[in-house]
Amino acid sequence: MNATAGLLDHGAADQIADDRGAIVLLHGLMGRGRTWCRQIPWLRRYGRVFTFDAAFHQGADAVGEPTAAELSTERFVADVAEILTWIDRGPAVLIGHSMGGLHAWCTAAEYPELVSALVVEDMAPDFRGRTTGTWQPWFAQWPQRFTDLDQAVEYFGPVAGRYFYEALDDGCLHGRIPVWAALAEEWGSRDFWGQWEAVTAPSLLIEAEYTVTPPGQMEQMARRNPAAEHLLVRGAGHLVHDDAPEIYRGAVEAFLSKIRP
Repeated sequence: MNATAGLLDHGAADQIADDRGAIVLLHGLMGRGRTWCRQIPWLRRYGRVFTFDAAFHQGADAVGEPTAAELSTERFVADVAEILTWIDRGPAVLIGHSMGGLHAWCTAAEYPELVSALVVEDMAPDFRGRTTGTWQPWFAQWPQRFTDLDQAVEYFGPVAGRYFYEALDDGCLHGRIPVWAALAEEWGSRDFWGQWEAVTAPSLLIEAEYTVTPPGQMEQMARRNPAAEHLLVRGAGHLVHDDAPEIYRGAVEAFLSKIRP
């Protein structure tokens, strides 16, 4: 699969912003590039913005049985590196939500020359012992197709409903639950502290009060990496960028203004 499939260039607000390099947005486990649509307009002031759909999130690739290697974090990191090399605009800012945050910091660790800064939203290095068994039955109860946004909002609530509906293909899943579950299962079998501690790029860690991460880990990430700062967003759920958009925007803009004055 070509890593640049589904890559979209959203441009920059002006020539000054365009000269500041690339900002690449990495989505979460059940998201895709277009779920960043509310953040793209203001991010364009800070660089040329790109989104893409990760492997197994592109609809057309939702068939067949991927191998363990194809589902590994290392494979997704290689995809991100390929995209940054293809964009060819110098070191990029990576902004990642959940799974995308993990892929962002692992890319920064493996390819430091390609990454200038990180924003990691609600993701931690060590989920060992956790499995997807508790949430897979819930997914099995989802409708085969959501007829419209209202149905998705009624099912998931206003924030998650809009997010999921934007990711779907004509109301249907853009990937397969067993594949996504296998991706998450890897996180329950290993930790990524070594990759995190290898990151030298300045980093902003944004944690939801109602986080999916193990308690205290994102604070610990900031303590164990001097290049990182941590923000806990009170009242927010896992989708901080949509659940508390003004706080998220203010924090990210302040961070980007420091690293790209």
